[in-house]
Amino acid sequence: MVESVGAGRVVWDDSLLDYDFGPMHPMAPVRLDLTIRLARALGVFDHVGLLPVPPADDDLLSLVHTGEYVAAVQAAAERPDAVNGPHGLGTPDVPAFRDMHHASSRVVTATVEAARSVWTGTADHAVSPSGGLHHAMPDHASGFCVYNDVAVAIRWLLDQGAERVAYVDVDVHHGDGVQAVFWDDPRVLTLSIHEGPQWLFPGTGFPTEVGGPGAEGTAVNVAVPPGTGDEGWLRALHSTVPHLLAAFRPDVLVSQHGCDTHFLDPLAHLSVSLDGQRMAAQAVHVWAHEFAGGRWVATGGGGYAVVDVVPRAWTHLMAEAAGWPLAPSTEVPQGWREYVLERLSAVAPFHLTDGRDPVVTDWSTGYNPGDRLDQAVLATRRAVFPWHGLDPDRD
Repeated sequence: MVESVGAGRVVWDDSLLDYDFGPMHPMAPVRLDLTIRLARALGVFDHVGLLPVPPADDDLLSLVHTGEYVAAVQAAAERPDAVNGPHGLGTPDVPAFRDMHHASSRVVTATVEAARSVWTGTADHAVSPSGGLHHAMPDHASGFCVYNDVAVAIRWLLDQGAERVAYVDVDVHHGDGVQAVFWDDPRVLTLSIHEGPQWLFPGTGFPTEVGGPGAEGTAVNVAVPPGTGDEGWLRALHSTVPHLLAAFRPDVLVSQHGCDTHFLDPLAHLSVSLDGQRMAAQAVHVWAHEFAGGRWVATGGGGYAVVDVVPRAWTHLMAEAAGWPLAPSTEVPQGWREYVLERLSAVAPFHLTDGRDPVVTDWSTGYNPGDRLDQAVLATRRAVFPWHGLDPDRD
């Protein structure tokens, strides 16, 4: 049921909570439950249309995934206790669970529905908060990801007539699955801002990874050092992404907003705040209008501080897509905080951000050769910018 009509849409129903690896797994579905409840309590869904998830569609999976792999997921879903490693299933990262195929397929259809609503003009912007499973490969699972909903949605957009699609990934982990799917496809520009592969899974995403033959320059990787905070992270984003989007001129901008860059996230080592993440969502929104005709498809992704970070970050994202951004000083509703206490015996935050006020600086302020962040950004600019006719050493 559509709760309201506007420029933005969110694709959601509670069936998406079935993507559940079990009570000890970091990818806890409660993070999505809390997100939707917080957004509803703050009135976000009074300003954005809420779309249900279409039925699972195995034909969509075949746009990216091999038939052998889909069959393996289906078999694992029937006998999860008998699976131990083939195709990346039954591992600690991707434990098999009953009905795994159906639950994972629904995540894919949710993100494709978001893409459909934007491509057909039903909405300018659409968010699939359950999506962003960017590590899944065509023939195997990886990094908590069974099927790669983002890659399927991008391939669907291309099949519908999009000539160029840009993908911006701000998750702390490299968007390796999406990059791999489109490595040789010059129609897709993948830009990933992530913690360096020397320090973090999946061990890929070096600046020298620039795309396959005939698609050089369409894989872009900014590998930032551990400890990078708001201003460095935003500098990396602003010193690369808008320049490349301006040169590439996509028909649609797709973005993945994993919030595991946050300083409270237990699985990574960056020091970004809710305020920095909120500013990144704002920037992507602006770039969608500047470079992609306003067509913007956004997803969730990683994020394992399930109370303090994920609900707030993605509530901001959905509000931004609705054209109804929430002020940083907004208080978290008392009813939501009480639900968190009752459900998880946890104390929830009082405000929607961390109370920081990052200053955004880009390459125009000059290069500091002694700064590790600037070294990382320059490595990416020098690897990729010339393929787009851009000068890597000048703004």
